[in-house]
Amino acid sequence: MSNNNGYKLVQGNEACVEGALAAGMRFYAGYPITPSTEIAEISAQKLPQIGGKFIQMEDELASMAAIIGGSLAGLKSMTATSGPGFSLMQENIGYAALAEIPCVIVNVQRGGPSTGMPTSPAQGDIMQAKWGTHGDHPSISLTPNSVQETYEYTIKAFNIAEKYRTPVVLLMDETVGHMREKLKIKDSSEIEVINRKKPTCEPKDYVAYRPDEDMVPQMASFGEGYRYHVTGLTHDETGFPTNNNDVSGKLVQRIVDKVEKNIDDITYYEEYRMEDAEIVIVAFGGVSRAAKSAIDDMREKNIKVGMFRPITIWPFLEKQINDVAQKAKEIYVAEMNLGQYFLEVDRVAGKKCPVKKINKINGELITPNEITYAVTGGAIND
Repeated sequence: MSNNNGYKLVQGNEACVEGALAAGMRFYAGYPITPSTEIAEISAQKLPQIGGKFIQMEDELASMAAIIGGSLAGLKSMTATSGPGFSLMQENIGYAALAEIPCVIVNVQRGGPSTGMPTSPAQGDIMQAKWGTHGDHPSISLTPNSVQETYEYTIKAFNIAEKYRTPVVLLMDETVGHMREKLKIKDSSEIEVINRKKPTCEPKDYVAYRPDEDMVPQMASFGEGYRYHVTGLTHDETGFPTNNNDVSGKLVQRIVDKVEKNIDDITYYEEYRMEDAEIVIVAFGGVSRAAKSAIDDMREKNIKVGMFRPITIWPFLEKQINDVAQKAKEIYVAEMNLGQYFLEVDRVAGKKCPVKKINKINGELITPNEITYAVTGGAIND
């Protein structure tokens, strides 16, 4: 439904599709899985209307392979899944990272491990988003906490993928995927859309993996007359496999550096009531909404508490967390797992101030009261 002000009442999964289309997605391949299925359903409905392509694959491994192919052919490509499917995608996510193929993977997290709790929220895939595929590789994950942000950061995910020629994960949770809120659809003139760099040389002179000064090679689409080799093996600048130790080492270092050394360009976060905060809650996704409510309650009791919310989950925002730790007396990390993001926060902040956990893994959102109780020991709870 919509009104005359340009707003629509939609769920997060629908906002994800709207953002993807605004960013230029023209190919979607996926396998339905709760709680991300609406992303596939809506993509199947809308892509053919604008000349795009949708295909349901036999499983998630094939889905990831298909969007790699779609991207190589020149179409901005996306898939969506949840925990078990995300596990199946990992091999080909590594392939996309090494072959430098831009694509977007949406993971609407649910309870696990294994089949777990398909309809319940969780944030148990934090470490998988960083280390799920083997070897050293670039990892970029963004985590929205609202319907509007889902739209905005889906666009950013595509832009980052195209700019740096790498897979990007939109790491949602079921809470955000299935909540309904108003969404403001932006006019195309208001949206920044980044496209991959195309080669400017003659086809005979094209060297597929020769990086520019920004460490990112130009990318021709298959069918444009530029011939090149794509492989999951370590390769030289022509794209052909090599066992040369120096060449292989430099390749892996470069694909990591093109992300890590440009972290400021992909750093997104929110600070809430942090001006004088002595206690800081680190929270993201759906939990950050509960944290805001808890902070407002505690502020009414003159407890100086604020929130740091990473939107860029990976690469880890080490500089910002270090700054938080320099000023805080205590840090609490609230997340719907047993402490995955806590490990990183404690690694950076633990020697500067106490870092404590607030965790929940029973398929329910962490409530404001539970956050307040953890911070105050129940001192201001009724």
